[in-house]
Amino acid sequence: MASNHNVDDPADPTSFGVAEESVTTWLAGQGRAGSVVGPLTFTKIAGGSSNITVRVTDTAGTAWALRRPPMGRLLATAHDMSREYRVMSALADSAVPVPSLVGLCEDESVTGVPFYVMHWVDGLVVRDTVTAGEASVETRQAMSKSIVEALAVVHSVDVDAVGLGDLGRRENYIERQLTRWRKQLDGTPGATPSVVEEGFVQLSANIPEQREVCLVHGDLRLDNAIVDQDGSVLAVLDWELTTLGDPLADLGTMLSFWTRPDTGMVPALADPPTMLDGFFDRHEVISTYEAASGRTAHAVDYYQAFATWRLACIIDGVRNRRPNMTQAESASMTTTIEALAANALTMLS
Repeated sequence: MASNHNVDDPADPTSFGVAEESVTTWLAGQGRAGSVVGPLTFTKIAGGSSNITVRVTDTAGTAWALRRPPMGRLLATAHDMSREYRVMSALADSAVPVPSLVGLCEDESVTGVPFYVMHWVDGLVVRDTVTAGEASVETRQAMSKSIVEALAVVHSVDVDAVGLGDLGRRENYIERQLTRWRKQLDGTPGATPSVVEEGFVQLSANIPEQREVCLVHGDLRLDNAIVDQDGSVLAVLDWELTTLGDPLADLGTMLSFWTRPDTGMVPALADPPTMLDGFFDRHEVISTYEAASGRTAHAVDYYQAFATWRLACIIDGVRNRRPNMTQAESASMTTTIEALAANALTMLS
């Protein structure tokens, strides 16, 4: 299958934070990269507003993916490349599909920030209805089943056996998350929209009992995976928010992005691929997860509400750190933030 990771046209690598010569030298020195035949071409991958992913290609046609923090002012504790690299390294021999890693560079003299590189995975990243529309209805059904089952596989990992038992505190996941995102809101300039504040109050007052602990991805959805032409998941990506916690919070996150025509909510994505025929409805997502994981999805409305509110907080952080944003762009993002927070309150009612 042809590679389709929704790449932008090649541009000056410095525009997205890659120092071409020094990164080339670093990559050539990594044994797990294999032969590197310069010069290299750097192409920023479209999609996402957080960490930056860059396709790196040499003249022999070998490709890698470089991942680095976003440009501009960074929030404290966010965008930890070494943590993301550690998680994927630990999962390399597990049942969780992750890309093969090349190396982690924490020497900021190379390109200004820590980054890591992984081998390129050929496949499809389904970000929108245009991409999803290229697949048959049957393949969309297979994508649905495979991504939900991949979530259950993540939750089946023995964190102590793979060396991730100390990745985070095990108890009170939602409380910790609410505290974290409250601090993020307080640490950004400008006033927090009142509906976001109300969401924090309502979520804090209605936290369900955490019944178990496991590895939680934190952002597992269709466009954070690479799928094959038959719809099966080849690799799970974007481990930025991974920690230990409540598995049902991960299910809530997946549902918060799983927009269907009958939800009546403002979609979390601009052009959600799951709007097309063939993708599971919300109940099928839940039942498939329950069957694959062996657990009951209790209080799922709350977990989806939390995930939706958290997304509003994430977008608020993006809005406040993005340089040279126009007034119209800022206003548009504010509208999205408020709509998502309102969605969360509706789910809690």
